[in-house]
Amino acid sequence: MIFNPLLRKAGPAVMAALLLGAAPQAMMAETPADTLVIADAIDDIVSLDPAEAFEWSGSDLLNNTYDTLVELDPSNLGPLVPGLAESWELADDGVTYTFKMRSDAKFASGNPVTAEDAAWSLQRAVKLDKTPSFILTQFGFTPENVEEKITAEGDTLTIVTDQPYAPSFFYNCLTATIGSIVDKQTAMEHETDGDMGYEWLKTNTAGSGAYYLRTYKPADSYVLEAKEEYWRGTPAMKRVFVRHVPEPATERLLLEKGDIDIARKLTPVDIEGIGGNEDLKVEDTEKGQIMYLALNQKVEPLADPKVIEAIKYLVDYEGMASTFLKGQYEVHQAFLPNGFLGALSDTPYSLDVEKAKALLAEAGVSDLSLTLTVRNNQDRMEMAQSLQNTLGQAGINVELKVGTGKEVLGEYRAREHQIALEGWGPDYPDPHTNADTFARNPDNSDEAQLTGLLAWRTAWAVPKDIQDEVDAAVLEKDSDTRAEMYLDIQRKHQAQSPFIPMFQVIQQNALRANVEGFNAGGSIHSAFYWSVTK
Repeated sequence: MIFNPLLRKAGPAVMAALLLGAAPQAMMAETPADTLVIADAIDDIVSLDPAEAFEWSGSDLLNNTYDTLVELDPSNLGPLVPGLAESWELADDGVTYTFKMRSDAKFASGNPVTAEDAAWSLQRAVKLDKTPSFILTQFGFTPENVEEKITAEGDTLTIVTDQPYAPSFFYNCLTATIGSIVDKQTAMEHETDGDMGYEWLKTNTAGSGAYYLRTYKPADSYVLEAKEEYWRGTPAMKRVFVRHVPEPATERLLLEKGDIDIARKLTPVDIEGIGGNEDLKVEDTEKGQIMYLALNQKVEPLADPKVIEAIKYLVDYEGMASTFLKGQYEVHQAFLPNGFLGALSDTPYSLDVEKAKALLAEAGVSDLSLTLTVRNNQDRMEMAQSLQNTLGQAGINVELKVGTGKEVLGEYRAREHQIALEGWGPDYPDPHTNADTFARNPDNSDEAQLTGLLAWRTAWAVPKDIQDEVDAAVLEKDSDTRAEMYLDIQRKHQAQSPFIPMFQVIQQNALRANVEGFNAGGSIHSAFYWSVTK
């Protein structure tokens, strides 16, 4: 491959400056054969501490700098494979899990990965009690009991849960970012005021993954350097540079010129524009985000089942998906994304204005005026305008209430919306993650403040049979039976709930033609860099 010889001789810091835009354009050339350069929007990163990170871009970074006990194989997403644990088993009591740690894994510091590191990392995540800690605490762990429930002895880690959950549920949760195993010695060397290294880990890494973080500039760029010894084998890409490029047009230009290997935020127009370029290719990935409408049950007309059903027939699902959303959203009308155990693919609703009018007449509703709360984002605004048009055809006047993400979420979490146009991404790769929030609401009172549950946010008192089935499904040990339970829950939810799932996001990654092995993580995981070759 031909590339600028200055880049071959440059050290990592100089190379980063050149590739990330500090050099004159004349110095830019095809990227080095051992370097992966990505343009993405990474200003959502809040923290790089696995106990706190909960955003898409941060999860991508951490998926390549840390390992978990059990993991997903980028070449075959779905079945769990050994990670830092070479084997694991569940005792007959249904609550005691043991993991035998592999002996050939090392942290970036050179320290060996031990069962003690694993126990400390999980204990630490519970004790710090940051936003994603619920992924672990839902198994009965508290800051007070976690040292008794998660223990290490020799090369064996033991975890005791409070109930005999479905084993697949427990293992799936361990693949989430919060399950990352941290180098205890390195973290504690940077401890400040008993924070277990938290302040340092917000901008540094201490993992056993294929890469370690060399440089990080918030909302600008980060550089990953490959470890010399990695238990999976040294990755082909010795370095990964990720640059914050929020403008799709700029990403496209950089990709076409060969200055980057992957562009992750192109618009449908850009994707169509590069279609005839033989030097480029596009890979579609179904992601886990669902776009949906939430109809607040505290608003009297919206609590009428006939009105709810009418609005489900006033969404131009196919029209939107085939025009301004083409290629990046697909019609999906259930709360579990495709790719998850038990995902429902049925799409019983379509735009039918006359049917909607008849339902509204049965409800005795006419001249209805409602507000639709929407973020000031191009895709969402176009969806909202389409909804404003189609609801208007049935006599429902819709006023768009546009706000920032913070403003819209604040209103939604306070149950003050009428109709909210929102998106939801799973917190971990198990169906309970969405069933728990869309179909459980144990206390519908304002005082409950169950803001993590979408059913509570939209004031839906979930029928007991649905809620009981959600509670039972998370304990079901047989995967086939469990999948059937989630299908049944979704059918009931589809017919009865005040939620209107509309679309599942398709991420279109544009790549140089020579890039192979990149996996964006599907609907259940984060991106993999260590599997890439060129």
